[in-house]
Amino acid sequence: MKVYFASDHAGFEIKNSLVEFARSLGYDTEDCGAFTYDKDDDYPALIATAGKKLSADVAAGIESRAIVAGASGQGEAIVMNRFAGVRCALYYGDPGVEQTDATGKRLDILSSTREHNNANALSLGLRFLSLEQAKTALQKWLSVPFSGEERHARRIRQID
Repeated sequence: MKVYFASDHAGFEIKNSLVEFARSLGYDTEDCGAFTYDKDDDYPALIATAGKKLSADVAAGIESRAIVAGASGQGEAIVMNRFAGVRCALYYGDPGVEQTDATGKRLDILSSTREHNNANALSLGLRFLSLEQAKTALQKWLSVPFSGEERHARRIRQID
């Protein structure tokens, strides 16, 4: 599976580490930028590169994902969600509680984004996460499959 990465200046160093970490886990990665640290960069164009690539893969039926990162991760998630077929969840860290879904299954927030929403992009708010927390989130999120349950698939079709 291919994983696209993009960040602004606030996420630049951690994004670079996450690209290498994902490669070490065996994922095919593509760094969409930023390629140099520029404290005055504008994140929308950088993040849009990953969004366009992920959207094209969705349209072609190619399984791929994206990890984007910024200071809060909010703007990055907004940009990603502008592209057809991209469903970007925002992650600040483990809230310390799990949810119980309608079937009684207990899920943490990362698993929920994949199992229920089939999120194919994850935006990391890196001013709230250490590098180790970001690595743990990446590894977990990439490993969780979509449940495929009809109720979730139906809702995703409605979103799309």
